[in-house]
Amino acid sequence: MKYKDYYATLGVERSASDEDIKKAYRRLARKYHPDVSKEKDAEEKFKAMAEAYQTLSDKEKRAAYDQLGSHNPGEDFRPPPGWETHFHPGSGNSAGPEMDMGGIDLGDLFEMLGRGKRGARQAGGFSGGEHFAMRGQDFEAKAILSLEDAWRGTELSLDLSMPEIAANGTVQRIPRTVRVRVPKGATDGQRLRVPGKGGTGMNGAPAGDLYLNIHLRPHALFRVKGHDLYLDLPVTPWEAALGASVEVPTMEGRVAVTIPAGSKAGQKLRITGKGMPRPGNAGGAGDLYCVLTIAVPANPGEREKALYKELAEASQFNPREHLQ
Repeated sequence: MKYKDYYATLGVERSASDEDIKKAYRRLARKYHPDVSKEKDAEEKFKAMAEAYQTLSDKEKRAAYDQLGSHNPGEDFRPPPGWETHFHPGSGNSAGPEMDMGGIDLGDLFEMLGRGKRGARQAGGFSGGEHFAMRGQDFEAKAILSLEDAWRGTELSLDLSMPEIAANGTVQRIPRTVRVRVPKGATDGQRLRVPGKGGTGMNGAPAGDLYLNIHLRPHALFRVKGHDLYLDLPVTPWEAALGASVEVPTMEGRVAVTIPAGSKAGQKLRITGKGMPRPGNAGGAGDLYCVLTIAVPANPGEREKALYKELAEASQFNPREHLQ
């Protein structure tokens, strides 16, 4: 039979503790889970490390494996005479000296010599052993919200398909509908953790978490930057020059804003506390910034043209003086 280095497969030393082996298995199980891993040959690596854990996590099997000595992976070897009697002495669960072990796989041999526990090789998935509990897997989902829903908070119903471990150790996808509450003030790009809404844990371990990646739909009026909102506010040339009071929309209704005399295009006017709410202990809200743009009539009437011409003749203002 060909030798398999179970310790190397799990990436631990031969002197590793039971806890070290368990931690290594848990880490590799998450990395090479065939349903979520993007690693090359993830399924084969997953089966190999599950087989290694099936043997090394059992004290009797590990002791028997250690008696085989150390060999190069893939090297042909034969267990020493009487080796199988040290595995479970007096139980009658022995391969027997008459068994031809040349064509037997090492993992199959330990399965035969075990006490009926079915390993990950049989099911092509996790070990169903009752001695190992593993927290459920974390999952991510995209949540696309309107600005209004993000501003006031909302409840979402998500139809998800999550890989879970069945009782026989196989991996299967389970459709699940998850209802989650998105607090008010969620921002674009935020990663929101929903505890306990991820994959089911194994053998009584807690469920994993669900992470929502928040995306906001473009809004007809407002742009969002963090908890601040930006609004392009058109003003007429005379409002910019003389100053004015105008009404602007906010998420809570319209408010009056003063345009200072001599305002310029691109100038920002801040309205404190009219942005997105800040959730949790932060409290308060962001600000609303009105970005001024200068708007002129597309089709001025004759009187308007005459007044513009009169202004041009009377004014000494040269906006391009700095370009001379």
